[in-house]
Amino acid sequence: MITTDITLVIQIVNMAVLMFILNRVLYLPVKNILRERSEKLRGMQDDISTFEKNAKLQQEEVDAKMAQASGKAKAALDAARAEAQAAGGEKLAAIKAKAEAAKDEKLATLKADIENARTSLQKGLDGFANEMASKILGRSL
Repeated sequence: MITTDITLVIQIVNMAVLMFILNRVLYLPVKNILRERSEKLRGMQDDISTFEKNAKLQQEEVDAKMAQASGKAKAALDAARAEAQAAGGEKLAAIKAKAEAAKDEKLATLKADIENARTSLQKGLDGFANEMASKILGRSL
């Protein structure tokens, strides 16, 4: 059984002193360390969320710039393509005109040659007809 003598009081004082010493030496430093660690983690979480927001904003800026650059490149390519088609159309029209002029010139020359041949044949036709008639008839006309 429990006896109430001086040792009980000594044990109670001993326990109180031990709790006070342990509180000062062990519990408070550990609590402070845990609190500091919690604050650091909270600060790091805030930093991480800030960095993530900044990274997202920068990525959006890069995407917007890429889209803008792509649009400019497409516009430049379309303009160059249209310019090349226009220049090609002009060259093709010039070549067609030159070919048409050469064709017309050759055609005019050919028509003139045909007309010259026709007139020369018409001139010789009367003499040829008389000659043939005299050969067929056997006498001169």
